[in-house]
Amino acid sequence: MDTASLWQSVLGEIELGLSQGNFVTWFKNTRLLKVDDEVVVIGAPNIFIKQQLERKFAELISETLEKNGVKPERIEYKILPASSLHRKVEDTPVVMHNNGHSGPSTSTSGTTSSLTHSYRQGLNEKYTFENFVVGSGNELAYAACQAVAQKPGVKYNPLFIYGGVGIGKTHLIQAVGNEILARNKNARIVYVSSEQFVQEFLDAIRYKKNTDFAGHYRSADVLIIDDVQFIAGKEKTQEEFFHTFNALHQANKQIIISSDTRPKDIPTLTDRLKSRFEWGMNIDMQSPDFETRCVIVQAKAQAHNINLPHDLVEYLAGFVQNNIRELEGALNQLIAFCEMRHLEPSAEVAVALFGNQKNRPRHLTARQIVEKTAKYFHLSVDELIGPKRDKEIVVPRQIAMYIIRSELHMSFPKIARELGRKDHTTAIHSIDKISKEQAFDPEVRAAIGAIKEKL
Repeated sequence: MDTASLWQSVLGEIELGLSQGNFVTWFKNTRLLKVDDEVVVIGAPNIFIKQQLERKFAELISETLEKNGVKPERIEYKILPASSLHRKVEDTPVVMHNNGHSGPSTSTSGTTSSLTHSYRQGLNEKYTFENFVVGSGNELAYAACQAVAQKPGVKYNPLFIYGGVGIGKTHLIQAVGNEILARNKNARIVYVSSEQFVQEFLDAIRYKKNTDFAGHYRSADVLIIDDVQFIAGKEKTQEEFFHTFNALHQANKQIIISSDTRPKDIPTLTDRLKSRFEWGMNIDMQSPDFETRCVIVQAKAQAHNINLPHDLVEYLAGFVQNNIRELEGALNQLIAFCEMRHLEPSAEVAVALFGNQKNRPRHLTARQIVEKTAKYFHLSVDELIGPKRDKEIVVPRQIAMYIIRSELHMSFPKIARELGRKDHTTAIHSIDKISKEQAFDPEVRAAIGAIKEKL
């Protein structure tokens, strides 16, 4: 296994335990330079990142290397020469062009920024619509993002996508930027995590570069901000973002935002930002279902030019159920393990590698789903499976049927019996109804997500 593949596996696992902003800031441009029994040498793009890796992340790096079969006597950190980095930091705003490389801004506004940052990142060219796996939990978000990419600033502005960790929000919003650049290579796309936005704003104040900071963001054709919930509680940053938002929206420039929760539920976010975030389209992304997870595993494996047996695909899809990033990390760990030991990936190897790790209960039952659904809606199990047809009971009953079908793949007659129904067509109708409703009803999606989380 070469150093690049090993480091990719290590980074995949490290990414699981860090916020997207932290991972991009401290690890994105690192390299693995040397590996042997005595020393591992890791390259960092500058002295600041080198010091942070040594002081803050040394233990995490050491533990993750050991998990991947590397246990050196010591780990050293070196500063990489500028020529070895993917991009150079220029004295103008950095954007991503359609060839995937960064370069000086093509904006003709006359506003350029002399405030540059080693951690300022552009779009990642690997995030495209073509390699995004669409399932029932994300098809509405996918359709909205495609509509925005075709007519930026016209449809769904702002576009606000929210959902749990590791379900593909970052992939989807960056795919919009990459698609717009593919259509118009001169478009000025600014992608930033909220942590980076906050840090750059603090630096602008410190070095008296407020005008440069404002110019960088307000001259964008498309502003994509990831994990916006992290600006909550930061009053000055929220005020600056408020003015940036207004300037872009007034100029019909596209704004795309992601968060782990809907705007009104972000604590200590100002009311005026909440109201602006709700101007356009708010979409809730759900965790992928079993079938979607299987497709994701297969797609990720094929990217490594590896064909996995069907039972291994199903094992991995069942092993990690809520987080695509964790799912990819588990796959990367399995591939690295097999490559280092010259094994063929199989379900038996996966069980040996992951079998002792705790995850969601393996033997989920229909009864457990019924109980959790009843509890969520403050009903008794007897009410849920009883004869009453009041709306406040029928809808939870239908949701329980839908979850049983999506999680356990049980037959319609069995689902009907679990919910006290004699006719299996009731189950068919209920599951079809909830499947359609969750696409546009945020309350139904939220209920399904919350019940699944409790399971």
